[in-house]
Amino acid sequence: MAGLSVEYINPFLAAATTILKQTCMIEAAIGKPGLKDMKFSHDSLIIIIGITGDVRGQVIIEFNNAVACDIAGKMMMQGPLPELGEIGFSAICELGNMVLGNAATLFSSQGIGIDITPPTVGMGDMSFSASFTKNLCIPLTYDGDKCINMNIAITSD
Repeated sequence: MAGLSVEYINPFLAAATTILKQTCMIEAAIGKPGLKDMKFSHDSLIIIIGITGDVRGQVIIEFNNAVACDIAGKMMMQGPLPELGEIGFSAICELGNMVLGNAATLFSSQGIGIDITPPTVGMGDMSFSASFTKNLCIPLTYDGDKCINMNIAITSD
């Protein structure tokens, strides 16, 4: 499972927890990582961002719809949105940009160069495969039971 070392995973987690704290006032706890198929349920909203450079693959940030509405509302300094409209989707995409942009900066400070693609949002039942590496899923929880899953499928070889 080349590429799935702490050196390559920690920048994503540090970036996600920092951005959530700065933009949403959320103290996210990092849960136990595990390998996971990239299958998402009918209630899922995902942000897919590709990575190229010294490390390549993709990061998929996964929320259920209620958590996505909560995060988007916090980003806009409101309560949870009743549904994600155009502005809510824009906020969620921007969250992905901020997390991965921050991770790129952290990688750069380690001498590892990466570029990121624009975010793609997906909703509902879907699945993906990454034949080049395994997908590591790390939950970030807040407010007791709200969860954001960081799905990291990267390689350095």
